[in-house]
Amino acid sequence: MNILDKIVIDKRKEVDLRKSLIPTSQLEQSVLFYRKTVSLAEQLKNSASGIIAEHKRRSPSKSIINNSLNVQDVALGYENAGVCGMSVLTDGKYFGGSLDDLLTARASCNLPLLRKEFIIDEYQILEAKAHGADVILLIAAILTREEIKQFSEFAKSLNLDVLLEVHNEEELHKSVMPSLDMLGVNNRNLKSFDVSLETSKSLSSIIPDDFVKVSESGISSVSAIKELQPYGYKGFLIGENFMKTDNPGFNAAEFIKTLER
Repeated sequence: MNILDKIVIDKRKEVDLRKSLIPTSQLEQSVLFYRKTVSLAEQLKNSASGIIAEHKRRSPSKSIINNSLNVQDVALGYENAGVCGMSVLTDGKYFGGSLDDLLTARASCNLPLLRKEFIIDEYQILEAKAHGADVILLIAAILTREEIKQFSEFAKSLNLDVLLEVHNEEELHKSVMPSLDMLGVNNRNLKSFDVSLETSKSLSSIIPDDFVKVSESGISSVSAIKELQPYGYKGFLIGENFMKTDNPGFNAAEFIKTLER
């Protein structure tokens, strides 16, 4: 059993508990549920940098990254840096995040917000909308083709963008469908945790041009982005590189300045 399998088992229990505590009608009555969303896919298409900057306290592969920063400062810093969007991890057990982090980020900036979560139920998509997200993440490795279709179409009905994450060619082939906006390639091998940009490069040619291409994991330098841009990537998800510093916003700003030179 790999880490993803463990996370999904815990996630099912967690979602069942939350569904029993907060009915969907309560989520649909949230003020943010009726907020006009901002398309991350459109922002990426028109951006020179394509940076999606992440708020992440810890991860299974790196343990604690940064527990001392508050979400408001990080969100404001990222917005001032000129990033395209912000990814907010909301998983508690493995990443130290929460839906409150998403709410705080929403109150602190006008960036398109991605709810970074292990989505296995439509309920979580309603939660994302009710807490101010603009985008949801779907992970091909934990979903069937039918679930990807069901969840992505449901997200589109709520005017949310959909980023679908794949790790290999098999996941990519089962996932391609019109209800997706962005296809993300995760460069991290889930079994070994090794990271290689070759994953993004090799999959780039079989991602249809209808989708915005996003590269995720292991992007810690400007040279990595410059290496991937010729392969058609418009989005680059960067988490640890900024979060492991005392001032993620400042570091994101310096990174973008160097990239755009």
